[in-house]
Amino acid sequence: MRVGIVGAGKISAQYSDTLLAYPELPVTAVADLDPARASALADRHPGARVLDLADLCASPDVDVVLNLTTPAGHAPVALQAIKSGKHVYGEKPLAPAMDEARSMLTAADEAGVRLACAPDTVLGAGIQTALAVLDSGVIGAPHAATAFMTTPGHERWHPDPEFYYQPGGGPVLDMGPYYLTTLVHLLGPIRRVSGVSVRPHPTRTIGSGPKAGAGFPVTIDTHTTGYLEHAGGAVTTVLFSFDTWAARLPHIEVYGADGSLSVPDPNRFDGDVEIFTRSSPEWAKVSWNAGYNPGGRGTGLVDLASAVETGTPHRTGADVALHVLEVMLALTSGEVTELTTTCTVPDRAPS
Repeated sequence: MRVGIVGAGKISAQYSDTLLAYPELPVTAVADLDPARASALADRHPGARVLDLADLCASPDVDVVLNLTTPAGHAPVALQAIKSGKHVYGEKPLAPAMDEARSMLTAADEAGVRLACAPDTVLGAGIQTALAVLDSGVIGAPHAATAFMTTPGHERWHPDPEFYYQPGGGPVLDMGPYYLTTLVHLLGPIRRVSGVSVRPHPTRTIGSGPKAGAGFPVTIDTHTTGYLEHAGGAVTTVLFSFDTWAARLPHIEVYGADGSLSVPDPNRFDGDVEIFTRSSPEWAKVSWNAGYNPGGRGTGLVDLASAVETGTPHRTGADVALHVLEVMLALTSGEVTELTTTCTVPDRAPS
């Protein structure tokens, strides 16, 4: 499956590294608003050409478009690629708004192409091993979970952080997909959401790169807390913050009738999985026994290519991404929301 990359920003390097390890997924074209960035990324992949978006989508030597644009570009780029008959794998979130996201699923279905969406960290050895532990029943039936993501903000390290603080960004839409997708895999779809958000700082200052020291406005809330009611009966407490300098909180924990499960950082493909049970009341590490290992950004594209070849469902389905998007928008609405979407929990990744 030949890959055309749209968006040669900071995250593209990680995808590039992964794809270079899979010669059956050659990068044949790159497009970016900055020609120099596009050329630098294309130079890493022998034979890759720099094209504009229209030519990349129309190119006969591109089978799948890897959409690494900022959130505002997710729907327009995907729709253009789908119209050209290309499969699409996109960065998260699926889109900034539900109407855009739904239009992407409708277009892909009508065109008969696959639409997939990050995060793919859920396919890594860390999260997949945690899922295997939960499936084993060792902690009993799960009834609750917690999920916490805290950081002072991305402007400290990102040279172009403004989009994180505009619609489509923020701690929930930027980091929430990792946590919420993992929670859906662990506990199933969500039926009701309640959340509240605040915006402590009206401006931020860029901390690195050529624009270091420049200020910019914050137009969205940057600290959100809430709860999720899963269709299966479990409840989850969540916190997503760009306003927390330090915290002593787990990434994700699941609480069952007979014990507890500590899930590693869902923004990574690895990490320690630990359990504490009624019969063994001390935290103990569980050896990795499932998932893609090693994994990296782009593993979901590898999984998509395999699924297309075998005619099986891919594990980063757009139905999960659409459901997670509705959860995130509900969390930031400040209201109690009965969700209109659901999804099918993907099969476990191969070990």
